[in-house]
Amino acid sequence: MDVLILGAGYSGTAIAKALAPAAQSVTGTTRSPDNLPALEAAGIEPLLFDGMTISAELAGAMGKTTHLIQSIAPGADGDPMFRAGTPPLNELLPRLRWVGYLSTVGVYGDHGGGWVTEETPIKPVSVRSKQRVEAEKAWLDHGARHGIPVAVLRLAGIYGPGRNAFRNLAEGTARRVVKANQVFNRIRVEDIGSAAAFLASQGMGGIFNVTDDEPAPPQDVVAEAARLMGVAPPPEVPFETAEMSLMARSFYGENKRVSNARLREAGFDFAFPNYRVSLAQLWANGTWRG
Repeated sequence: MDVLILGAGYSGTAIAKALAPAAQSVTGTTRSPDNLPALEAAGIEPLLFDGMTISAELAGAMGKTTHLIQSIAPGADGDPMFRAGTPPLNELLPRLRWVGYLSTVGVYGDHGGGWVTEETPIKPVSVRSKQRVEAEKAWLDHGARHGIPVAVLRLAGIYGPGRNAFRNLAEGTARRVVKANQVFNRIRVEDIGSAAAFLASQGMGGIFNVTDDEPAPPQDVVAEAARLMGVAPPPEVPFETAEMSLMARSFYGENKRVSNARLREAGFDFAFPNYRVSLAQLWANGTWRG
């Protein structure tokens, strides 16, 4: 396979590493020239892409791509591959055999703490989630028209090496904001990579929740990390009086438990099925620092 990752950031780089053993080539895009050396060090052939202009170099990479990961968030004008003025995808990607589109469990909206599956009607609340729904549909429709399997990976809150409660505790930014009955799902970044590689290897399309087994209150995750570090956890702060950005507060407006049963039934096994297993591994091997 020849892999192209549009938006080779934290998740995209993890996917690149997971796909690399089966790939003849792995190319990834970034907006910033500062990121080029890190991508190259990760074994990714780096290209600049501002989300608008497809350079001759990027067009060349697209021409040989068989497996595409789209990790660039849509904007008000939609997904960058379907914006007005962008050449038709079947012309840009003539050898395409599989697409992985990275979306979010935010598309489900609020379900009062109830369980949701891929069959649950979506009711996105935020503008960013509504844009994701439109982008999901654009990719699924494209796949249906051209006979290309498109896997939509709806991701929970992403964490892993360099991005975790240990780092927050060490840097003094960890908080335990408590809202009654609030839970979140989360997902280790390596499991995102493994899930994408699994679906690509099987040529599987459809919608898949990529999330851990155990939705949990966010304050419990911080407390467990503090226990492992042997430090006192920060005090609990009531959600109602907590100082938070509008973005952070908006996440607490959606409460749901997201099932990963479809992905498990397809044959995928999570290396980090819950936050306790994951935090213990990060702490034991020191990779929490990144």
